Amino acid sequence: MHTHKTPEFDDTWLIVPLYNEATVVQEVVREARKTFPHIVCVDDGSSDHSVAEALAGGAVVVRHPINLGQGAALQTGIDFALAQPSAEYFVTFDSDGQHRVEDAVDMVQRLRTEPLDIVIGSRFLDGRTKAGFIKRIVLRLAVVFERISTGVRLTDAHNGLRALNRTAATAIRIQQNRMAHASEIVGQIGRHKLRYAEQPVHIIYTDYSRSKGQSLWNSVNILSELFIK
Repeated sequence: MHTHKTPEFDDTWLIVPLYNEATVVQEVVREARKTFPHIVCVDDGSSDHSVAEALAGGAVVVRHPINLGQGAALQTGIDFALAQPSAEYFVTFDSDGQHRVEDAVDMVQRLRTEPLDIVIGSRFLDGRTKAGFIKRIVLRLAVVFERISTGVRLTDAHNGLRALNRTAATAIRIQQNRMAHASEIVGQIGRHKLRYAEQPVHIIYTDYSRSKGQSLWNSVNILSELFIK
């Protein structure tokens, strides 16, 4: 387990899309801020108390008045963080407790020490993440499709945990509002010839995240948007 004093990450912003996660987001933000002092949550038209909970955890909150989708929330957060003069590194991080702070730490440290512009988390470089069978199949299909269509070789194209330096954060412009934004980011890595690597990460599928039914629906959405776009 990593323990870091926050000044080490004073040049890093966590970008957290937020939509109806009032029951968990305060704890997610509070825990992350022990390491990363700068967190912006982009509330994407939540109908619950997500904004109040994120603020209570210590995040800055930017609000979309209506739900625009995760891609739009990420772009809003990246734009906000890029406007902060001291920001050099940017981490996209989920609000539901599935991502681990220590994985984000390792990814930012690689950007500091290796010739890389973006580090992308992968669930499939080690055996820690226990994704369901259907989800695993869909994600494998997505990877094959991405390799063919973009030339970017990844093992997990739809992992929301990413670390970007300022070069990558400035180059990538997300136009796809919903789940297809992940494919779009991969395409832009190839188009802009960004230097990329993968990092083994542990995605924690909690009872809470499973209770939302997101795993299967996300799989359906990923497939439909890959082949319809």
